[in-house]
Amino acid sequence: MSERKVLNKYIPPDFDPSLIPRRRIPKNSQQVVRLMAPFSMRCNTCGEYIYKGKKFNARKETVEGEDYYGIKIFRFYIKCTLCSAEITFKTDPKNTDYLAEHGASRNFEPWRDEKADEEDRIAKLEEEENNPMKALENRTSDSKREMDILDALQDIRSRNARHERIGAALADDDGGLERIVRLKGDEEEQEEDEETKQRRLEEEEDEKMVREVFSKVPAPTTVGASRSTPEAGPSSEPTITVKRKAGALPDRDDLSRPSSSSVAGSSKAVEPPPKRKKTDLAASLGIKIKKKPVKSLV
Repeated sequence: MSERKVLNKYIPPDFDPSLIPRRRIPKNSQQVVRLMAPFSMRCNTCGEYIYKGKKFNARKETVEGEDYYGIKIFRFYIKCTLCSAEITFKTDPKNTDYLAEHGASRNFEPWRDEKADEEDRIAKLEEEENNPMKALENRTSDSKREMDILDALQDIRSRNARHERIGAALADDDGGLERIVRLKGDEEEQEEDEETKQRRLEEEEDEKMVREVFSKVPAPTTVGASRSTPEAGPSSEPTITVKRKAGALPDRDDLSRPSSSSVAGSSKAVEPPPKRKKTDLAASLGIKIKKKPVKSLV
């Protein structure tokens, strides 16, 4: 009877290990391994929950074309315990974790989200340190989001207060419906007052803009023009409308000072130039025209 634990094996003298044919293994061959589920997941086909630590007979293969600083990434194939649907996940050397790839969804884990948020915050701070304009944009977006949140909170508070008033009115048996109608009417009147106030403010802004663009100034006095009599009121003074861009306020003296073209035009209107006499062009050129003698008919 042979020994149970064999330490020495017989090797014949004519044994040549080079004559043993090598087994050819394909590049991406799959191996059957025994493993436990690295995270809790839910099957996308049947909705079955697979908890962390569940043991499976899985197939393992190397992911081609993917690595992390030379570290190989492996993919594992398992089957759902209820519907036998194929589920795949692979290793994640960057985060020392696993990634659900196909057939199942990883359950929510709050510590993973906290870690991701912390990484995003650190990356954001580093970007703001290197780019001041990005920091300004981030602060602007944060303030805008806070304003939107405060507005939404104010709307919720006003709605809750209105519901409380309506509930109190319904609890009152005496005139509860009338009180609700009165409260609703008061709210509508308040909304109308706010709309009217907003409309009035917009009209005042429009009128102010028109006054800035179109303004009336006293007309410039021309040479020889008749002056206004003392009996005439201030309203009888002629004015002109000046159009200009909003915000540009010219000097009043410049507007009231007559321009050179207007003065020249007024002087021409008062004293017309004398008419020129007709000159004989032939005489000025020294040309003498001989007249033909008139023959008598007798």
